[in-house]
Amino acid sequence: MSDDNSHSSDTTTSKKGFFSLILSQLFHGEPKNRDELLELIRDSGQNDLIDEDTREMLEGVMDIADQRVRDIMIPRSQMITLKRNQTLDECLDVIIESAHSRFPVISEDKDHIEGILMAKDLLPFMRSDAEAFSMEKVLRQAVVVPESKRVDRMLKEFRSQRYHMAIVIDEFGGVSGLVTIEDILELIVGEIEDEYDEEDDIEFRQLSRHTWTVRALASIEEFNDTFGTHFSDEEVDTIGGLVMQAFGHLPARGESVDIDGYQFKVAMADSRRIIQVHVRMPDDSPVPKLED
Repeated sequence: MSDDNSHSSDTTTSKKGFFSLILSQLFHGEPKNRDELLELIRDSGQNDLIDEDTREMLEGVMDIADQRVRDIMIPRSQMITLKRNQTLDECLDVIIESAHSRFPVISEDKDHIEGILMAKDLLPFMRSDAEAFSMEKVLRQAVVVPESKRVDRMLKEFRSQRYHMAIVIDEFGGVSGLVTIEDILELIVGEIEDEYDEEDDIEFRQLSRHTWTVRALASIEEFNDTFGTHFSDEEVDTIGGLVMQAFGHLPARGESVDIDGYQFKVAMADSRRIIQVHVRMPDDSPVPKLED
């Protein structure tokens, strides 16, 4: 046993020595604690030894050791789930609308997680008889983790066990949310955008005669100019801020609120922000003035 401990100690020392050597080369001195290391990283950014993106990434790596899963999880109220008894078409409707690839499958409510469904597992049924589909054929086991789990250990587990989503439970065993590997990576590299994220230059997109898709980051001033409305921008600047102000909290996808006769429905949101809303205009609303 002593030999094993000795080997482990040598390995740790070796790793620490290598890391210290790299830091010494980068920063011309070995930091003695975490605060000194952070200070060196920030100083190196200010002195143009590393670029801003690299500095933020290094700080992100340092930060995850202090974070718990509860700090980054998607809360229960914002979990997009499927029900065990849903048909193939019903599942596809949810998948297409949300643009997610993995979904918790529930029975009675969100405290009763039956497993995880991966959207790609539905492809074989789309090429054959949809009647052959049953949730039992595609259901995968859900991984469950406590809220108190450290984020760095969660990332290591994601990598070693090769899964991307875990259900988060509180101390009483109730479901409090879910966490994905993307949530952790965004702590390190910043927001990860993909082809489904509404971050392009199109602020307003018409869905029907009286319904529009609106980016949450669209300014209230531009919305007023386009749709002839008079929403105040004294306290908030964006449509997302206006909607959140009306709710009094961060709403989940599917929640709606009426603001001066305009129906705002949250079409896309994550654990930190509203991304996109659908706006239903009153029948007698002015004709939108869109730029060519």
